[in-house]
Amino acid sequence: MPLFDSEFLKKLEYLSLVSRRVFRGSLLAQRRTMQLGGGLEFADHREYTPGDDFRYLDWNVYARHDELLLKRFQEEEDLHVYIFLDVSRSMAFGTPPKFDFARQVGAALAYIALADLDRVAIVAFAGDIVADFPLTRGKARILSLLKFLENLPAEGSVTDLARVATGFVHRSQRRGLAVVISDLYDPAGFQRGIDILRHHRYEPHVVQIYDRKEAEPDLRGDVELYDVETGTLRKVTVTERNLRQYRELFGRFQESIQQYCNTYGIGCTRTSTEIPFDELILKMMRVAGAVQ
Repeated sequence: MPLFDSEFLKKLEYLSLVSRRVFRGSLLAQRRTMQLGGGLEFADHREYTPGDDFRYLDWNVYARHDELLLKRFQEEEDLHVYIFLDVSRSMAFGTPPKFDFARQVGAALAYIALADLDRVAIVAFAGDIVADFPLTRGKARILSLLKFLENLPAEGSVTDLARVATGFVHRSQRRGLAVVISDLYDPAGFQRGIDILRHHRYEPHVVQIYDRKEAEPDLRGDVELYDVETGTLRKVTVTERNLRQYRELFGRFQESIQQYCNTYGIGCTRTSTEIPFDELILKMMRVAGAVQ
């Protein structure tokens, strides 16, 4: 079954309409910055200086107070959305694979932004940045973006989000929203990478994806555990006590993600692949609308 079929595209258009009409773009659009320029919404006044355009003089103020003041207006600056997509080998795990789900979520967020005339880039990463879809604008670019996502393999090395973020923030580009879509299985800890984005004035949003079997593994007795990212093999005997300890560790890992994001006011979405991607996006919209 194709990852991005015609039914998928219909769902993208529906999500875009919901974002604009029902939630007023709460997921992405309201995070646009405002700058002073030649827009339509009045911002404030400043004193007239020789050479200024007479068309912007506030003649009402002049008539009342005999002062030459220029009107200043607000204009919206299009939002730059950088979607970080984890392509490490651990993302290939699951039914459906976490990587397929992650690409669908990334495509949906990209489409919503493109439909709202924002600019979108995809950053595929694992131990480093491995592929880029450069900043683009307009819904007409969605097919090229989907083709890029479809051709990405989940074959990257061990995740190193700090290295990825360090390389990214030193690029010459405008700050914006940085959506990290990953299982966050970073041996050094995901926090350092998100910290780097925050400290360089990007606005992170974390979408952490896991498979239900990772939360509740169905293993008993003598098994061989293979680490898909390091290539190491280990023989173990799995007991009920081991499973309880594992579930506790996994639960603490999940809680640490939420706690970290709450501490720094970072948007956080944690989800299993059991929920359809479009339901997840609608849930993200509702949460974003509630907190703005």
